[in-house]
Amino acid sequence: MVRIIAFALQANEDLVFTKGLSDTDEPDLWIKDLTDAIKLWIEIGQPDERRILKACGRSDQVIVYCYGGHTSKIWWDGIANKLTRARNLQIISIPAAQANELNKLVERSMVLHVNIQDGEAYVSSDQGQVTITPEVWRSNQE
Repeated sequence: MVRIIAFALQANEDLVFTKGLSDTDEPDLWIKDLTDAIKLWIEIGQPDERRILKACGRSDQVIVYCYGGHTSKIWWDGIANKLTRARNLQIISIPAAQANELNKLVERSMVLHVNIQDGEAYVSSDQGQVTITPEVWRSNQE
């Protein structure tokens, strides 16, 4: 579900889901240009710093969406100082309680409606509605 939120928040006609889960050389989402250069690399979860640095070297922009609450904060605090040279990196946290609420919307054949306003995502389905307020832990060019 966080992949879907990341897709909605970064909406672009060239943004696509990749093999991600089954191919460790690809991110969860990306944008490539006509020359096959990677413009945007999006990771979901808590990748290690080597993977992030590799992504930063291969792409114009890298965004990591983490969603583990306190666990994500520990992860980020542990690797933040190793990524100071990565100027094209952005870290965005989806609060754990909101990510858990998203899971309640999951159905076998679900129809989701996502509205984005002022940086918040409003996700609704027949199962209810969830507001996602992403927290930027690191923005580009820090």
